[in-house]
Amino acid sequence: MHPFSYTRVSDTREALDAGRRGGRYIAGGTTLVDLMRETVERPETLVDISGLPLREILVTKEGGLRIGALVRMAEAAAHPAVRAAYPVVSRALELSASAQLRNMATIGGNIMQRTRCTYFRDVTADCNKREPGSGCAALHGINRSHAILGTSDHCVATHPSDVAVAFAALEATVHLLGPDGEREVPFADFLLRPGSTPQREQAVGQGELITTIEIPALPRPLKSGYLKVRDRQSYEFALTSAAVALHIRGGIIREAKVAAGGVGTVPWKLPAVERALIGRRPSDALWTAAAQKATEGARPLRHNRFKVALLKRTVERQLRIVGGTK
Repeated sequence: MHPFSYTRVSDTREALDAGRRGGRYIAGGTTLVDLMRETVERPETLVDISGLPLREILVTKEGGLRIGALVRMAEAAAHPAVRAAYPVVSRALELSASAQLRNMATIGGNIMQRTRCTYFRDVTADCNKREPGSGCAALHGINRSHAILGTSDHCVATHPSDVAVAFAALEATVHLLGPDGEREVPFADFLLRPGSTPQREQAVGQGELITTIEIPALPRPLKSGYLKVRDRQSYEFALTSAAVALHIRGGIIREAKVAAGGVGTVPWKLPAVERALIGRRPSDALWTAAAQKATEGARPLRHNRFKVALLKRTVERQLRIVGGTK
């Protein structure tokens, strides 16, 4: 680990001043500290924001939900408002990491975490995300766990967050505070596909701070859930996952929100699946037909071709569960 300075701030203005000068924000530290140990990240200054008042979970007057950036993952998963209104969020959090990590890691830090690609974390390997222009060792290496959606010739690493898949499905908004004031970024635009600049992963400016993640009010009744497929049931990242929320009224699907994880360079919204569901009556045949659209645009690699079929099965399975025809 390389030398660095550390400062702890007590208010947002102090945090923004330190961030504007190049300081890196840290709260739970469950990702950044690991990357520093592996010399993947070498920040000169750490700005501890764990004391900032960003720990509330509030129900909006419209019926949505605002989750403070410094709410711990375990706290959000167990919160009655989250569990009642958006089980997909609670379940995604419960299936993330280990209990010890969930008790430390924050919601803001979770969506800011960097990929778990082994080549990214191996400083001897070529990685455009870590060292732009060096190449991507995963393209012709062991790429079983890598992305089949949203890839480019520069990067095929997956985004590791589970709850980000739920946020993508529910079309959440990220609220940011920076030197130039407040702004909102739709979750679909917050996490960036690699394209030719894989080193830029989030739409966050210098010194900007995540304050809250807001989930919009959705029609009720709303049934939702999260299904994660992995190599083992204990602490492991997804091979594929599906976040589904359905509003069914009068026997017809009126709203459908669907996204996939473990298969995309960002949490992957599935609008083609959603369109296939809306206006239809729930049925086993419908789930099967809609799930076939989950892999449109997929570009599998040598070792992860199995993800094409696995993603379809995972989406179909979760549609059946949430839709009530299991």
